[in-house]
Amino acid sequence: MSATGDSAPACSWEPAPQRPQLHRDEVHVWRAALARPPEEVEALKSLLSEDELRRAERFHFARDRSGFVVARGTLREILSLYVGLPPELLGFAYNAFGKPELAGAPGVRFNLSHAGGLALYAVAVGREVGVDVEAVREDVACEELAERFFSRQESAALLALPAVERRRAFFECWARKEAYIKGQGQGLSLPLDSFDVSLTPGGPAALLAVRDERPGAASWSLRELAAGPGYAAALAVEGGGWRLRCWRWPSDKVASGGAGATSGET
Repeated sequence: MSATGDSAPACSWEPAPQRPQLHRDEVHVWRAALARPPEEVEALKSLLSEDELRRAERFHFARDRSGFVVARGTLREILSLYVGLPPELLGFAYNAFGKPELAGAPGVRFNLSHAGGLALYAVAVGREVGVDVEAVREDVACEELAERFFSRQESAALLALPAVERRRAFFECWARKEAYIKGQGQGLSLPLDSFDVSLTPGGPAALLAVRDERPGAASWSLRELAAGPGYAAALAVEGGGWRLRCWRWPSDKVASGGAGATSGET
């Protein structure tokens, strides 16, 4: 199933194609499980660069190290489908804020996010993309964090909701804001309260206002992604006139989100 940008319905996850064809009017999002058998983790580890292996070793817990290895190894496998190179030969460059780029293929743009047992990957040609997934947790002080990090308009909209709806709305708002920031590639230099996104449960994801004078800052569109039970996810895409296709990576048996789940990647 494919869908257009902005207020189109969430698209379903199709089986992974062997050779995906990515057109300039498309954005592809891949969903992959992080929980893999040890032999698969070792196989993916063999694809990583020395820098990626060092980053993996910084994680204190074995589960987090394994999750990083699987997320990065799967990223290499997915990108190799588009550029026709073996995954272990792909090289990455990073901007000043840590957003990765594919060396030798400047037209291919991508972004990665992972939380709990799930990873999402966005891929496009000729336009920037950002993706974020959050595990919906019960141990988060949503109202306090919204007051601290969200815009005044978003915080007020959250508090106006019935209490039973606020937790889900908080994580959906957070995922939309993170996806937009990641797509911009400016890191924390772009304050969370410098733009407004929608957060009404059941309503479409939307960029409502941008208090940013940089050219093109307001020309982005947002989409909610139905990542799975216990997760909130969003996609941010530069410009309009694009269609979304969602792919399910092999062995995609995603665990539900929940307390204790972590998220990462720029």
